[in-house]
Amino acid sequence: MSLLEISHLTTKFETQQGTVSAVRDVSYHLEEGEVLGIVGESGSGKSVGMLTLMGLLASNGRVEEGEILFDGENISPTHTKDRKEKRAYEKKMQQIRGNRIGMIFQDPMTFLNPILKIGIQMTEGIRKHQNCSKKEAEAKAIELMRQVGIPSPEKRLDQYPFEFSGGMRQRIIIATALACDPELIIVDEPTTALDVTVQAQILELLKKLTKEKGTSVIMITHDLGVVASMCDRIAIMYAGQIVEEGTVDEIFYEPHHPYTKGLLNSINNSAKDNDEPLVPIPGTPPDLLKLPKGCAFMSRCPYTMKICEVQASPVTTYSETHCCRCWLECMDETKITVSGEEAALEDSRAGSHFYPDFAAVLLKQKVAEQYGLKAENVLTGAGSSAMIDMIGLTFLDDGDEVLFSAPTYGHLPIWHT
Repeated sequence: MSLLEISHLTTKFETQQGTVSAVRDVSYHLEEGEVLGIVGESGSGKSVGMLTLMGLLASNGRVEEGEILFDGENISPTHTKDRKEKRAYEKKMQQIRGNRIGMIFQDPMTFLNPILKIGIQMTEGIRKHQNCSKKEAEAKAIELMRQVGIPSPEKRLDQYPFEFSGGMRQRIIIATALACDPELIIVDEPTTALDVTVQAQILELLKKLTKEKGTSVIMITHDLGVVASMCDRIAIMYAGQIVEEGTVDEIFYEPHHPYTKGLLNSINNSAKDNDEPLVPIPGTPPDLLKLPKGCAFMSRCPYTMKICEVQASPVTTYSETHCCRCWLECMDETKITVSGEEAALEDSRAGSHFYPDFAAVLLKQKVAEQYGLKAENVLTGAGSSAMIDMIGLTFLDDGDEVLFSAPTYGHLPIWHT
């Protein structure tokens, strides 16, 4: 049994402008001692998913459907009007938050009370959950500060948060989160406000402490470099959905979703030519108040097909650990007639075009795990030759048909005219 199982979680917020679909049909699991990275742009639903898990949604938020199981126990937030049920849920979560599940927030100063001494803030959770005296709690707090690398911890208990540097405050947050030896720690952008040197120190500290204690970790970040060094598995989120999930190697070396490939293309990579420019993902994420009927990424995707506009894509599974939500990946290896109509549709992006039907040639071969195309002669003029040139396909005559076949390649190109 997994330590954490989230199934088909959907979280929405009611606002004056309408209903915001912040998390949509999200499912994943976390094993004991595993580190899961959740990656995505701002507004993709990463933090809302964790606040839902912790039962910390704002009053206008609700879980519309889905289930959250922690160590086999259902901890799904309840939004019933029954006061007894609400109190029972909150009482249950108070025994879990800070005790069995710890959380490291993005900005330490939003967590630390500026007018309370550090010692009071660190010992509060220890005394509540571990039923120990003030002296015992202070001794544990001192030991925790020593473990996270804070010098002279005995003198630090009586200091206020403003007397600590940014890196030291983050260390205090880590120590507080680990105080009750939780089974799971949620880490929300732990290095955003820190300089590069301190970032490396904090990440190394997190890795060391969680490995020693065997703690499971969910790491929320937009930094692919962080997840590459810290995580066992990665979930890529976009517009409230997980669009691809896999091990670190599967995501970095065998990405399938165009958004995942776009993220990888937009970061520095030692395997790239130093003179090769980084390629940003054009456009912006969709408005969560007005999500498209089909794929949420279609307005930014260079491979948009007509089906992407009208129907949400199903999930394609490649292995026990790797899956993707994209129409490019769920088509069978069958004959495709690519229409010559609208060979290039003008996109809103200045000077660029996207090719809605070209995407249909990227098919997953079930056996060889290669991308290929069976195209009939009617494809003449539809752009198939240009497509072959772009991705370097080899082709073989097969009677009246031509089979285009190529090995799995890394990043999908961004096409411009």
